Amino acid sequence: MSDASEDRISAAQIRLRMRHPFFATLALFATIRIGEQVETAATDGKSIWFNPGFLASLSDVETDGLLTHEILHAALLHPLRRGTRQAELWNIACDIVVNGMIREAGGVELPKGAIERPKLAHLSAEEIYNRLLAMKKPPKLQLHDLMEVADHDSNPNSEREQAELEGHWRMARDQARIVVDKLVASGKYQGSQPWGSSRDWQRVGQPEVDWRTVLWRYLVRTPVDYTGFDRRFIGQGLYLEALDGESVDVAVAIDTSGSIGGGELNQFLAEISGILSSYPHIRCQLFFIDAELYGPYDIQSINDAPRPEGGGGTSFVPFFEWLDQHQSTSTLAGGERLAIYLTDGYGEFPKQPDYPVLWVVTADGLDADEFPFGQVARLNHSQ
Repeated sequence: MSDASEDRISAAQIRLRMRHPFFATLALFATIRIGEQVETAATDGKSIWFNPGFLASLSDVETDGLLTHEILHAALLHPLRRGTRQAELWNIACDIVVNGMIREAGGVELPKGAIERPKLAHLSAEEIYNRLLAMKKPPKLQLHDLMEVADHDSNPNSEREQAELEGHWRMARDQARIVVDKLVASGKYQGSQPWGSSRDWQRVGQPEVDWRTVLWRYLVRTPVDYTGFDRRFIGQGLYLEALDGESVDVAVAIDTSGSIGGGELNQFLAEISGILSSYPHIRCQLFFIDAELYGPYDIQSINDAPRPEGGGGTSFVPFFEWLDQHQSTSTLAGGERLAIYLTDGYGEFPKQPDYPVLWVVTADGLDADEFPFGQVARLNHSQ
Protein backbone atom coordinates (compact mmCIF):
# COMPACT_ATOMS: atom_id res chain seq x y z
CA MET A 1 0.00 0.00 0.00
CA SER A 2 1.50 3.34 -1.07
CA ASP A 3 1.93 5.99 1.60
CA ALA A 4 -0.52 8.39 -0.06
CA SER A 5 -3.18 5.72 -0.52
CA GLU A 6 -2.64 4.42 2.99
CA ASP A 7 -3.08 7.92 4.37
CA ARG A 8 -6.32 8.40 2.43
CA ILE A 9 -7.81 5.13 3.66
CA SER A 10 -6.69 5.77 7.26
CA ALA A 11 -8.22 9.24 7.19
CA ALA A 12 -11.48 7.83 5.81
CA GLN A 13 -11.60 5.25 8.61
CA ILE A 14 -11.10 7.97 11.23
CA ARG A 15 -13.91 10.04 9.73
CA LEU A 16 -16.18 7.00 9.74
CA ARG A 17 -15.48 6.42 13.43
CA MET A 18 -16.68 9.93 14.17
CA ARG A 19 -19.78 9.85 11.92
CA HIS A 20 -20.72 6.18 11.61
CA PRO A 21 -19.22 3.91 14.30
CA PHE A 22 -21.25 1.00 12.93
CA PHE A 23 -19.61 1.14 9.49
CA ALA A 24 -16.25 1.97 11.08
CA THR A 25 -16.41 -1.22 13.16
CA LEU A 26 -17.09 -3.28 10.03
CA ALA A 27 -14.07 -1.59 8.41
CA LEU A 28 -11.82 -3.01 11.14
CA PHE A 29 -12.58 -6.49 9.81
CA ALA A 30 -11.69 -5.62 6.20
CA THR A 31 -8.35 -6.37 4.54
CA ILE A 32 -7.46 -3.34 2.44
CA ARG A 33 -5.21 -3.70 -0.60
CA ILE A 34 -3.93 -1.11 -3.09
CA GLY A 35 -3.02 -2.14 -6.62
CA GLU A 36 -3.50 -1.89 -10.35
CA GLN A 37 -5.35 -5.23 -10.41
CA VAL A 38 -8.64 -3.31 -10.39
CA GLU A 39 -9.60 -0.24 -12.41
CA THR A 40 -11.46 1.49 -9.58
CA ALA A 41 -12.37 -0.52 -6.47
CA ALA A 42 -13.60 -4.08 -5.91
CA THR A 43 -14.02 -6.86 -3.37
CA ASP A 44 -14.06 -10.64 -3.46
CA GLY A 45 -15.63 -10.68 0.01
CA LYS A 46 -12.26 -11.29 1.63
CA SER A 47 -10.14 -8.32 0.53
CA ILE A 48 -11.08 -4.84 -0.64
CA TRP A 49 -9.00 -3.47 -3.49
CA PHE A 50 -8.48 0.18 -4.47
CA ASN A 51 -6.78 1.49 -7.57
CA PRO A 52 -4.39 4.23 -6.35
CA GLY A 53 -5.10 6.53 -9.31
CA PHE A 54 -8.86 6.26 -8.88
CA LEU A 55 -8.54 6.77 -5.14
CA ALA A 56 -6.50 9.95 -5.69
CA SER A 57 -9.24 11.37 -7.95
CA LEU A 58 -11.89 11.31 -5.21
CA SER A 59 -12.79 13.93 -2.64
CA ASP A 60 -12.68 13.03 1.04
CA VAL A 61 -16.43 12.51 1.29
CA GLU A 62 -16.40 10.39 -1.89
CA THR A 63 -13.56 8.31 -0.45
CA ASP A 64 -15.63 7.77 2.69
CA GLY A 65 -18.58 6.71 0.55
CA LEU A 66 -16.52 4.36 -1.61
CA LEU A 67 -14.91 2.70 1.41
CA THR A 68 -18.31 2.21 3.04
CA HIS A 69 -19.74 0.90 -0.25
CA GLU A 70 -17.08 -1.82 -0.57
CA ILE A 71 -17.20 -2.72 3.13
CA LEU A 72 -20.95 -3.28 2.92
CA HIS A 73 -20.56 -5.47 -0.17
CA ALA A 74 -18.15 -7.66 1.79
CA ALA A 75 -20.08 -7.64 5.08
CA LEU A 76 -23.32 -8.54 3.29
CA LEU A 77 -21.55 -11.42 1.52
CA HIS A 78 -22.54 -10.14 -1.91
CA PRO A 79 -19.75 -11.93 -3.83
CA LEU A 80 -20.64 -15.25 -2.16
CA ARG A 81 -24.40 -14.89 -2.59
CA ARG A 82 -24.31 -14.45 -6.34
CA GLY A 83 -24.43 -18.18 -7.16
CA THR A 84 -25.16 -18.66 -10.87
CA ARG A 85 -26.86 -15.30 -11.32
CA GLN A 86 -25.73 -12.95 -14.10
CA ALA A 87 -22.66 -11.14 -12.78
CA GLU A 88 -23.46 -7.63 -14.02
CA LEU A 89 -27.13 -7.71 -13.06
CA TRP A 90 -26.25 -9.10 -9.61
CA ASN A 91 -23.67 -6.32 -9.16
CA ILE A 92 -26.32 -3.73 -10.02
CA ALA A 93 -28.77 -5.22 -7.51
CA CYS A 94 -26.13 -5.23 -4.76
CA ASP A 95 -25.11 -1.65 -5.59
CA ILE A 96 -28.72 -0.50 -5.20
CA VAL A 97 -28.77 -2.13 -1.74
CA VAL A 98 -25.55 -0.64 -0.36
CA ASN A 99 -26.03 2.78 -1.95
CA GLY A 100 -29.50 2.94 -0.42
CA MET A 101 -28.07 2.12 3.01
CA ILE A 102 -25.40 4.79 2.62
CA ARG A 103 -27.92 7.42 1.54
CA GLU A 104 -30.19 6.55 4.44
CA ALA A 105 -27.29 6.85 6.89
CA GLY A 106 -26.12 10.16 5.41
CA GLY A 107 -22.84 11.98 6.01
CA VAL A 108 -20.86 10.61 3.06
CA GLU A 109 -21.01 11.02 -0.72
CA LEU A 110 -21.06 8.31 -3.35
CA PRO A 111 -18.69 8.53 -6.34
CA LYS A 112 -20.12 9.87 -9.60
CA GLY A 113 -22.15 7.33 -11.56
CA ALA A 114 -23.30 5.37 -8.52
CA ILE A 115 -26.53 3.47 -9.21
CA GLU A 116 -29.41 4.50 -6.97
CA ARG A 117 -33.02 3.32 -7.03
CA PRO A 118 -34.65 4.60 -3.81
CA LYS A 119 -37.89 2.70 -4.41
CA LEU A 120 -36.01 -0.63 -4.52
CA ALA A 121 -33.24 0.02 -1.99
CA HIS A 122 -35.10 -1.46 1.00
CA LEU A 123 -35.38 -4.87 -0.72
CA SER A 124 -32.84 -7.67 -0.55
CA ALA A 125 -30.34 -8.09 -3.40
CA GLU A 126 -32.17 -11.25 -4.47
CA GLU A 127 -35.48 -9.40 -4.66
CA ILE A 128 -33.95 -6.52 -6.62
CA TYR A 129 -32.21 -8.94 -9.00
CA ASN A 130 -35.55 -10.55 -9.87
CA ARG A 131 -37.06 -7.10 -10.50
CA LEU A 132 -34.14 -6.23 -12.78
CA LEU A 133 -34.61 -9.45 -14.75
CA ALA A 134 -38.10 -8.28 -15.66
CA MET A 135 -36.92 -4.84 -16.85
CA LYS A 136 -36.45 -4.23 -20.56
CA LYS A 137 -33.72 -1.67 -19.85
CA PRO A 138 -32.08 -2.19 -16.44
CA PRO A 139 -29.60 0.43 -15.16
CA LYS A 140 -26.12 0.37 -16.66
CA LEU A 141 -23.32 -0.69 -14.34
CA GLN A 142 -20.58 1.93 -13.95
CA LEU A 143 -18.47 0.33 -11.23
CA HIS A 144 -17.71 -3.37 -11.67
CA ASP A 145 -16.72 -4.08 -8.10
CA LEU A 146 -17.84 -7.63 -7.25
CA MET A 147 -15.00 -10.00 -8.04
CA GLU A 148 -15.35 -13.69 -8.84
CA VAL A 149 -15.03 -16.14 -5.95
CA ALA A 150 -13.60 -19.64 -6.13
CA ASP A 151 -15.89 -22.34 -7.50
CA HIS A 152 -16.47 -25.38 -5.29
CA ASP A 153 -15.86 -27.81 -8.14
CA SER A 154 -12.61 -26.22 -9.30
CA ASN A 155 -11.26 -25.60 -5.81
CA PRO A 156 -11.88 -28.29 -3.18
CA ASN A 157 -10.86 -25.88 -0.40
CA SER A 158 -13.30 -23.14 -1.43
CA GLU A 159 -16.27 -24.49 0.54
CA ARG A 160 -14.28 -24.44 3.78
CA GLU A 161 -12.83 -21.01 2.98
CA GLN A 162 -16.26 -19.58 2.22
CA ALA A 163 -17.65 -20.96 5.48
CA GLU A 164 -14.79 -19.28 7.34
CA LEU A 165 -15.46 -16.02 5.50
CA GLU A 166 -19.15 -16.15 6.39
CA GLY A 167 -18.18 -16.66 10.03
CA HIS A 168 -15.70 -13.77 9.83
CA TRP A 169 -18.33 -11.29 8.62
CA ARG A 170 -20.98 -12.64 10.96
CA MET A 171 -18.62 -11.80 13.82
CA ALA A 172 -18.02 -8.37 12.30
CA ARG A 173 -21.75 -7.64 12.01
CA ASP A 174 -22.36 -8.81 15.58
CA GLN A 175 -19.50 -6.69 16.89
CA ALA A 176 -20.74 -3.62 15.02
CA ARG A 177 -24.19 -4.02 16.55
CA ILE A 178 -22.68 -4.40 20.04
CA VAL A 179 -20.73 -1.16 19.55
CA VAL A 180 -23.90 0.70 18.55
CA ASP A 181 -25.90 -0.81 21.42
CA LYS A 182 -23.30 0.40 23.91
CA LEU A 183 -23.26 3.88 22.38
CA VAL A 184 -27.06 4.04 22.52
CA ALA A 185 -27.05 2.91 26.17
CA SER A 186 -24.53 5.63 27.05
CA GLY A 187 -26.49 8.30 25.19
CA LYS A 188 -23.70 8.86 22.66
CA TYR A 189 -25.68 7.59 19.68
CA GLN A 190 -29.15 8.60 18.59
CA GLY A 191 -31.27 7.83 15.58
CA SER A 192 -32.57 4.80 13.73
CA GLN A 193 -30.79 1.51 13.15
CA PRO A 194 -27.56 2.23 11.22
CA TRP A 195 -28.38 -0.45 8.63
CA GLY A 196 -31.63 1.39 7.92
CA SER A 197 -34.66 -0.35 6.46
CA SER A 198 -32.71 -2.74 4.26
CA ARG A 199 -34.03 -6.30 4.04
CA ASP A 200 -30.61 -7.32 2.77
CA TRP A 201 -29.21 -6.95 6.26
CA GLN A 202 -31.93 -9.28 7.50
CA ARG A 203 -31.21 -11.73 4.70
CA VAL A 204 -27.63 -12.43 5.83
CA GLY A 205 -29.09 -13.22 9.24
CA GLN A 206 -31.49 -15.63 7.52
CA PRO A 207 -29.22 -17.32 4.98
CA GLU A 208 -30.89 -18.96 2.03
CA VAL A 209 -31.49 -22.66 2.57
CA ASP A 210 -31.73 -25.35 -0.07
CA TRP A 211 -35.24 -26.54 0.71
CA ARG A 212 -34.50 -30.05 -0.51
CA THR A 213 -31.89 -30.31 2.25
CA VAL A 214 -34.54 -29.31 4.78
CA LEU A 215 -36.91 -31.88 3.29
CA TRP A 216 -34.24 -34.55 3.74
CA ARG A 217 -34.23 -33.91 7.48
CA TYR A 218 -37.97 -34.55 7.63
CA LEU A 219 -37.88 -37.70 5.52
CA VAL A 220 -34.75 -39.47 6.70
CA ARG A 221 -33.48 -40.31 10.17
CA THR A 222 -29.73 -40.35 9.66
CA PRO A 223 -28.13 -43.53 11.09
CA VAL A 224 -25.02 -43.00 13.15
CA ASP A 225 -23.57 -46.47 12.47
CA TYR A 226 -24.34 -46.59 8.71
CA THR A 227 -26.60 -49.60 9.14
CA GLY A 228 -30.22 -49.84 8.18
CA PHE A 229 -29.97 -48.28 4.72
CA ASP A 230 -32.74 -49.29 2.34
CA ARG A 231 -30.86 -51.28 -0.30
CA ARG A 232 -33.62 -50.81 -2.88
CA PHE A 233 -32.43 -47.24 -3.45
CA ILE A 234 -28.65 -47.78 -3.46
CA GLY A 235 -28.66 -48.41 -7.21
CA GLN A 236 -30.08 -44.92 -7.69
CA GLY A 237 -27.29 -43.37 -5.65
CA LEU A 238 -29.62 -42.79 -2.70
CA TYR A 239 -28.41 -44.05 0.67
CA LEU A 240 -31.67 -43.68 2.53
CA GLU A 241 -32.30 -45.18 5.91
CA ALA A 242 -34.95 -47.90 5.77
CA LEU A 243 -38.22 -46.44 7.03
CA ASP A 244 -40.70 -48.21 9.26
CA GLY A 245 -43.41 -48.01 6.56
CA GLU A 246 -43.31 -48.45 2.82
CA SER A 247 -43.78 -44.73 2.12
CA VAL A 248 -43.99 -41.23 3.55
CA ASP A 249 -47.23 -39.33 2.96
CA VAL A 250 -46.74 -35.72 1.89
CA ALA A 251 -49.33 -33.07 1.03
CA VAL A 252 -47.92 -30.53 -1.41
CA ALA A 253 -49.68 -27.23 -2.12
CA ILE A 254 -48.67 -25.01 -5.03
CA ASP A 255 -49.67 -21.36 -4.89
CA THR A 256 -51.43 -20.50 -8.18
CA SER A 257 -52.67 -17.05 -7.16
CA GLY A 258 -52.33 -13.99 -9.35
CA SER A 259 -49.08 -12.94 -7.66
CA ILE A 260 -47.32 -16.07 -8.96
CA GLY A 261 -45.95 -15.62 -12.48
CA GLY A 262 -45.52 -18.29 -15.11
CA GLY A 263 -41.80 -18.61 -14.43
CA GLU A 264 -42.33 -19.14 -10.71
CA LEU A 265 -45.09 -21.69 -11.36
CA ASN A 266 -42.85 -23.63 -13.74
CA GLN A 267 -40.11 -23.58 -11.12
CA PHE A 268 -42.53 -24.93 -8.50
CA LEU A 269 -43.51 -27.79 -10.80
CA ALA A 270 -39.85 -28.51 -11.60
CA GLU A 271 -39.04 -28.70 -7.89
CA ILE A 272 -41.90 -31.14 -7.27
CA SER A 273 -40.71 -33.25 -10.19
CA GLY A 274 -37.24 -33.26 -8.69
CA ILE A 275 -38.26 -34.51 -5.27
CA LEU A 276 -40.55 -37.20 -6.65
CA SER A 277 -37.70 -38.62 -8.72
CA SER A 278 -35.15 -38.24 -5.91
CA TYR A 279 -37.31 -39.66 -3.10
CA PRO A 280 -39.09 -42.74 -4.48
CA HIS A 281 -40.67 -43.55 -1.12
CA ILE A 282 -42.81 -40.37 -1.14
CA ARG A 283 -46.54 -40.75 -1.64
CA CYS A 284 -47.71 -37.32 -2.76
CA GLN A 285 -51.08 -35.61 -2.79
CA LEU A 286 -50.88 -32.43 -4.85
CA PHE A 287 -53.07 -29.33 -4.54
CA PHE A 288 -53.29 -26.11 -6.58
CA ILE A 289 -54.56 -23.19 -4.51
CA ASP A 290 -55.28 -19.49 -4.93
CA ALA A 291 -58.22 -18.56 -2.68
CA GLU A 292 -59.88 -21.82 -3.76
CA LEU A 293 -58.69 -25.40 -3.45
CA TYR A 294 -58.10 -27.61 -6.50
CA GLY A 295 -57.33 -31.23 -5.73
CA PRO A 296 -56.16 -33.46 -4.22
CA TYR A 297 -54.38 -35.27 -7.04
CA ASP A 298 -52.52 -38.46 -6.16
CA ILE A 299 -49.30 -38.41 -8.16
CA GLN A 300 -46.15 -40.49 -8.40
CA SER A 301 -44.48 -38.21 -10.96
CA ILE A 302 -45.11 -34.70 -12.23
CA ASN A 303 -46.52 -36.25 -15.43
CA ASP A 304 -49.51 -37.40 -13.36
CA ALA A 305 -50.37 -33.82 -12.40
CA PRO A 306 -53.20 -32.02 -14.23
CA ARG A 307 -52.94 -28.52 -15.64
CA PRO A 308 -52.62 -25.93 -12.82
CA GLU A 309 -55.73 -23.96 -11.92
CA GLY A 310 -56.03 -20.62 -10.19
CA GLY A 311 -55.12 -17.02 -10.86
CA GLY A 312 -57.22 -15.32 -8.19
CA GLY A 313 -56.53 -14.03 -4.69
CA THR A 314 -54.37 -15.77 -2.10
CA SER A 315 -55.46 -17.68 1.01
CA PHE A 316 -53.58 -20.50 2.68
CA VAL A 317 -56.62 -21.41 4.77
CA PRO A 318 -58.39 -23.85 2.37
CA PHE A 319 -55.40 -26.22 2.22
CA PHE A 320 -55.08 -26.57 5.97
CA GLU A 321 -58.83 -26.78 6.46
CA TRP A 322 -58.95 -29.69 4.01
CA LEU A 323 -56.14 -31.49 5.85
CA ASP A 324 -57.89 -31.01 9.20
CA GLN A 325 -61.23 -32.24 7.85
CA HIS A 326 -59.82 -35.31 6.13
CA GLN A 327 -57.20 -36.44 8.59
CA SER A 328 -59.40 -39.28 9.86
CA THR A 329 -59.82 -40.88 6.43
CA SER A 330 -56.96 -39.50 4.34
CA THR A 331 -53.73 -41.43 3.81
CA LEU A 332 -52.07 -38.28 5.18
CA ALA A 333 -53.25 -39.16 8.67
CA GLY A 334 -50.31 -41.49 9.33
CA GLY A 335 -47.43 -40.70 11.63
CA GLU A 336 -45.18 -39.65 8.74
CA ARG A 337 -47.40 -36.74 7.76
CA LEU A 338 -45.89 -33.54 6.32
CA ALA A 339 -47.37 -30.48 4.58
CA ILE A 340 -45.32 -28.53 2.03
CA TYR A 341 -46.46 -25.19 0.61
CA LEU A 342 -44.66 -23.58 -2.36
CA THR A 343 -45.56 -19.88 -2.41
CA ASP A 344 -44.38 -16.28 -2.28
CA GLY A 345 -45.86 -16.10 1.24
CA TYR A 346 -48.27 -13.24 0.67
CA GLY A 347 -51.74 -14.37 1.75
CA GLU A 348 -54.10 -15.17 4.61
CA PHE A 349 -52.72 -17.62 7.18
CA PRO A 350 -54.80 -20.11 9.21
CA LYS A 351 -54.31 -21.13 12.82
CA GLN A 352 -51.20 -23.19 13.51
CA PRO A 353 -51.76 -26.89 12.71
CA ASP A 354 -50.50 -29.76 14.86
CA TYR A 355 -48.28 -31.32 12.14
CA PRO A 356 -45.03 -30.09 10.58
CA VAL A 357 -45.25 -27.54 7.78
CA LEU A 358 -42.45 -26.61 5.38
CA TRP A 359 -42.88 -23.32 3.51
CA VAL A 360 -40.84 -23.16 0.29
CA VAL A 361 -40.69 -19.46 -0.53
CA THR A 362 -39.65 -17.63 -3.70
CA ALA A 363 -36.46 -15.55 -3.59
CA ASP A 364 -38.41 -12.30 -3.41
CA GLY A 365 -41.14 -13.68 -1.15
CA LEU A 366 -42.18 -12.91 2.42
CA ASP A 367 -39.43 -12.67 5.05
CA ALA A 368 -39.01 -15.83 7.13
CA ASP A 369 -39.81 -14.12 10.42
CA GLU A 370 -43.23 -13.05 9.09
CA PHE A 371 -44.52 -16.62 8.79
CA PRO A 372 -46.59 -17.39 11.91
CA PHE A 373 -45.63 -21.09 12.01
CA GLY A 374 -43.66 -23.79 10.23
CA GLN A 375 -40.14 -23.92 8.88
CA VAL A 376 -39.21 -21.58 6.03
CA ALA A 377 -36.75 -22.42 3.27
CA ARG A 378 -35.81 -20.01 0.51
CA LEU A 379 -36.14 -21.16 -3.09
CA ASN A 380 -33.14 -19.53 -4.76
CA HIS A 381 -33.63 -18.05 -8.21
CA SER A 382 -30.57 -20.00 -9.34
CA GLN A 383 -31.93 -23.36 -8.30
